[in-house]
Amino acid sequence: MIDTGNNTFVLISAALVLMMTPALAFFYGGLVRAKSVVSMMMLSFGALAIVGAIWIIYGYAISFAGTSGDGFIGWNGVFGINVGDIGLEGLINGKPDANGIPPLTFAAFQATFAIITTALISGAIADRAKFGAWLVFAGVWSTLVYFPIANWVFNIVKDDKGNIINGGWLVHNIGLIDLAGGTAVEINSGAAALALALVLGKRVGFAKGIHKPHNVPFVLLGAGLLWFGWFGFNAGSQLAADGIASIAFINTMAAPAAGILGWLVVERIKDGKATSVGAASGAVAGLVAATPSCASISPLWALVMGAIAGVLCALAVELKFKLGFDDSLDVVGIHLVGGVIGTLMIGVVGYKVGLLETGSFEQLGRQAFSALVVLVFSFVVTYLIGLAIEKTMGFRVKNEDELAGIDTILHGEEGYAIEG
Repeated sequence: MIDTGNNTFVLISAALVLMMTPALAFFYGGLVRAKSVVSMMMLSFGALAIVGAIWIIYGYAISFAGTSGDGFIGWNGVFGINVGDIGLEGLINGKPDANGIPPLTFAAFQATFAIITTALISGAIADRAKFGAWLVFAGVWSTLVYFPIANWVFNIVKDDKGNIINGGWLVHNIGLIDLAGGTAVEINSGAAALALALVLGKRVGFAKGIHKPHNVPFVLLGAGLLWFGWFGFNAGSQLAADGIASIAFINTMAAPAAGILGWLVVERIKDGKATSVGAASGAVAGLVAATPSCASISPLWALVMGAIAGVLCALAVELKFKLGFDDSLDVVGIHLVGGVIGTLMIGVVGYKVGLLETGSFEQLGRQAFSALVVLVFSFVVTYLIGLAIEKTMGFRVKNEDELAGIDTILHGEEGYAIEG
């Protein structure tokens, strides 16, 4: 019969993760110029609409293609969520899955992951992307990149003892450990952000310090809501209100707390001041690192990992100026770098699998290989998708429109309309 406690837990977690997309809109919206805030926030809402719709049509079919194989990619139905395969009939007959959760609950939970992953990429192309082109990109990218990678990482089947028996190419065949998507969400979106930033090129006048956040309270509000939603993201990925979910929950508190401190120390040493935007960014860096590892390391190691993520991500965001790519809102420096840190930390300090406990590099190798596969696949396919859109319908706005502010050009609205 249905475990109403677990089902309620996952449904609430799904709602928390869905809230992360408008939270991201606030976070990103505050970081851009006042005359681009509407456009920036609309990229997140556009991703919510497009990906949410195609998840029902075929996204779930690709991401969780059956339970009988462990192939590189799968397909299970074409239009709509297959009633027989997803278990609506089982729900009617009182036969939910092993955790007592109706499969429809799981489908809803995973939809929110697909949405937020796509929305994350938009931060790399702030101030210069056409909304219509972004909608096309969001649909094509989620189809060709996110859904297949989700199939590799999340589509796993366990026996009654919790052992993985099939599904999930990277998890089952390679041995990747990734509770909530350090690879499928964080590394994937970070690599895609880098590719798309290269396709669209630099903003007009791109230079350090020239583009400043227009609304710091928005940034802090968005970061706080993201942190709140991340408890559902990480702990909810256990799909049961058990002890492992509790570990994931406390580590989701510990890592970002240390991430703030790590980022602020770097800022204080480099620039002489600790900023509120740095604190928000450090929290997100710690949360990103906790995403794959939150159920595999102790709270003390979560603090260490969060501090490392805060320091390294703060240093990584400066690379765009040295290497010459315009990742507008530091998706690469935070999500790609933070995702790699969290994924590799499992291989170093993971409970019963890490190098420090076992003396073996085996799990670290599995984590590194999986991270590399996702990074390369996402970067290459994203670059091709972005280039195809730019060469056909055009992805980037005109320079004069960018300088004038794209809110009124693209949406006919202003973020702050002052009358009188």
